[in-house]
Amino acid sequence: MTTDPYATLGLTKSATAEDIKKAYRKLVRTSHPDLHVDDAGAEARFKAIAAAYDLLKDPVTRARFDAGEIDAAGMERPQRQYYRDYAEAPGNPYQQGRGYGAQGDPADIFAEILRQHARGGTDGFDPRGFSAAGQDLRYTLSVPFLDAARGGDMRITLPEGGNIAVKIPQGAQDGQTLRLRGKGAAGHGKGTAGDALITLAVQPHPVFRREGDDILLTLPITIDEAVLGAKVSAPTIAGPVSVTIPKGASSGRILRLRGRGVAKPGGQPAGDQLIELRIVAPPVIDDDLCDFLTEWRKTNAHDPRKDMLKEAAT
Repeated sequence: MTTDPYATLGLTKSATAEDIKKAYRKLVRTSHPDLHVDDAGAEARFKAIAAAYDLLKDPVTRARFDAGEIDAAGMERPQRQYYRDYAEAPGNPYQQGRGYGAQGDPADIFAEILRQHARGGTDGFDPRGFSAAGQDLRYTLSVPFLDAARGGDMRITLPEGGNIAVKIPQGAQDGQTLRLRGKGAAGHGKGTAGDALITLAVQPHPVFRREGDDILLTLPITIDEAVLGAKVSAPTIAGPVSVTIPKGASSGRILRLRGRGVAKPGGQPAGDQLIELRIVAPPVIDDDLCDFLTEWRKTNAHDPRKDMLKEAAT
């Protein structure tokens, strides 16, 4: 499977934002795992499509990918750093305001430092005691859907080796940035270390969807459960629960489970889970069922499209 998000969506780098959105919507409609229950690779393709869209829909992450700063998974690529980065870092006393303009070349700045030191300059600056704060480093962390909803602990692998522990807050949002104090580049001299800025990329889930603090789910039910009503088990982000299917339920009907969505900060009530019912015919239609429905149809004519056709003609 390609790791190029453009190729995953069937696009090239010249695609517009609208092209990306249209390609994603088309693929979602045709590639959802529910439509390909016998295809073992359907779920992986669906996840790859969603991950590609998450990367390219944001102009910032798309630009960073195009520039080679992050890979297709949103992970940072190794960065090359130059002394210019440190010359321009906060805490450098030879930035603007210490006698050198904002457009000054760092090479000239350091040369002047050494010249003044050699001739016993009176500014009191010793190059050997130079201090500068470390840079902030930016990373993108791919977070499983349930870890974002429920909270969890993860680690991010650094390009130069090692890793950082990251605590995912409950109810974390896609695109949310976490700041880890002192986990960025080391400072120079007595300068403090920079921070690590972790942007979360929440991955899609094959069963759950999220809108704000609400969790959305499409629940398949059988014909007899729809007609007669039933108690069935339905998944939630906290585990399965028993749900009552009302008698005479139709596909598209929405059931609401209060407080079964994403928890809010500060002890506020959690969101809800919305369950959309979808009637699924049995995989095998036997003779008894065919005979029964054939006879039933003769005396129970019902056209659910009648009103739709009238409205469409007006």
